[in-house]
Formats: sequence, C-alpha cells, structure tokens
Amino acid sequence: MSRSVWAWAGPAGAAATLSIVVWRLGTGPFRDGVRAVDGKALVAAAGIGALTTVCCAWRWTIVARGLGVPLTLPAAVAACYRSVFLNLTLPGGVVGDVHRGVSHGREVRDVGRGLRAVAWDRAVGQVVQVVLTVVVLLALPSPVRSFVPLVALALAATVIGVVLVSRARPGVGRSRWARARSAVAGDVRDGLRAWRVWPAIALVSAVVVLGHAVTFLIAARTAGSTAPPSEMLPLALLAMLAMVLPSIAGWGLREGATAWVFGAAGLGAERGVATAVVYGVMVLVASLPGALVLVGAWIAVVLEPDGATDA
Repeated sequence: MSRSVWAWAGPAGAAATLSIVVWRLGTGPFRDGVRAVDGKALVAAAGIGALTTVCCAWRWTIVARGLGVPLTLPAAVAACYRSVFLNLTLPGGVVGDVHRGVSHGREVRDVGRGLRAVAWDRAVGQVVQVVLTVVVLLALPSPVRSFVPLVALALAATVIGVVLVSRARPGVGRSRWARARSAVAGDVRDGLRAWRVWPAIALVSAVVVLGHAVTFLIAARTAGSTAPPSEMLPLALLAMLAMVLPSIAGWGLREGATAWVFGAAGLGAERGVATAVVYGVMVLVASLPGALVLVGAWIAVVLEPDGATDA
C-alpha cells in the first residue's frame, strides 16, 4: 500500500501543479510555446541530445564497471536513448531508468546490482547538478540568488545521506531495508570509493548539465525571451532541478518551476511556461532515437526462433 501511495504521489503532485498553472495563466502560454518551435531549435536539440546521451552512457558504464557488472558503451548509449524516451512519454518520469536497470541486471544475471548501478548513475549526476547550480547562483548576479541556501541545504542532505549509508555495517539485520542498506554500503566501499573514477564521472556529469542548460537557453530564445545568457543560466539551472522529480511524462513540475523562476526574475510567468513547452518539445524530439531502439528490440523478439523464445 505504501509503495502504491509513493508511486502515485509524484504524478499527482505534477498534475496538481499543471492544473494550477493552467488555472492562473490559461492555455495561451502552452499554445504560444508549441507555435514557437522551429526547425533550428529541433536540430540543435538533437545534436545536444546526442552529446548528453553519450556522456550519460559513459558515466553509467563507469559506475557499472565500478560495481563489477560489465557494460559496453554502444549498449549503454542505446539503453540511455530508450530510457529518456520512456521517461518522457510515460507517467512518473523514471520508468525508463527502472527498465534500463532491470534489463541490464537480467543481462548480467544480477538485477539488484543492475538497478543499483542506475540509481548511483542518477544520484551522482544530480549531485553534480546541484553543485553547479550553487556555483552559478553565487557567481552570477541573479534575482533568484536568495534561493542558494535552499539548494545548498538539499546538497548537504544528499551528501550526509550518502556518507551515513556508506558507513553502515554490511550484513547487519535481516529486514529488506537492512539488506538494501548493506548492499548500498558495499557499493560505496568496494566499487565507488576509488579516486580515479570520480574525475571522469564529474566531468561527464558537468557536460550533461551544461548541455541541458544550453538546450533550455535555446528554448527561452525560441519562445521570445531576450534576456542575456548570464541572466538566463541561473534560471535554467533552478528550473532543471525540478525536472528531476516525478512528473507526468515530463509535464507538470517543469512548467510550474519555470513559471516561478521567470516570474521571480521579472521576465513573466507566461514566458516561462512557453519556454518550458518549447524545451519539452525539443527534448522529446531529441529522444526519438529511443523509439527506434524499442522498435528494433520488438522486431528482434518477433523474428526470434520459437525455440529461443521458449527457452
């Protein structure tokens, strides 16, 4: 019952946020955003999306190999494209990542470790994102600089949680939570503590965050914003923090957060919603290779010999 409540809490919150945005601002900003999308923005999104997807796949391979599970870069790139496409088309916003972890876990005959590799991949990427957000908010003048303590608090809580889990004693307790905590602690001690993996993880994570931020800036310009990049970058990074939370196929919190930060910066909440819509269309188009991966996998299953299928 608790798992069911948590599974519905994220989409329900996203739906409520989207409803409030429509109630306060109407549907006009959504229509404006769709009409503003052009070919140049979509081509730029596809190019940037290819770069960020390869970087995400590279980071995943580093984490997975650190945990002792093999993963090739081409397979990781295909799985990441598929994961992004599923995240952007199915409720929850994390279905693609769960599918990625389960599929890889089955291939290596260790679903638990496969899922943990994906979880660590997402976690370290989000930690780097929060760190970069704090740095940019402190370095650039912005009307949203007052939110630095809140972002820093979120970062501190994440780091403290990782440290506490890493110090847990393996094998203590027989409950499901105790076993999970023991497994996570073992991951940190045995697979992710090596200093040589962290520079590469930090580098590719920074490229991913900056790639998403550039996509957001292009979306803002496409939606009609004339603010300079130095003013838009802090807003982009703040809005992107909300995008990692559960949503309805990407919709909901993205529009609410973007309307909020644009309103706080004096750029207009309506323009923020239009920017979020353009951004959503751009990233969806950039994820379309993931649909080809799904179709290819389906064709492979259909053409598979009956004997192999039965096995």
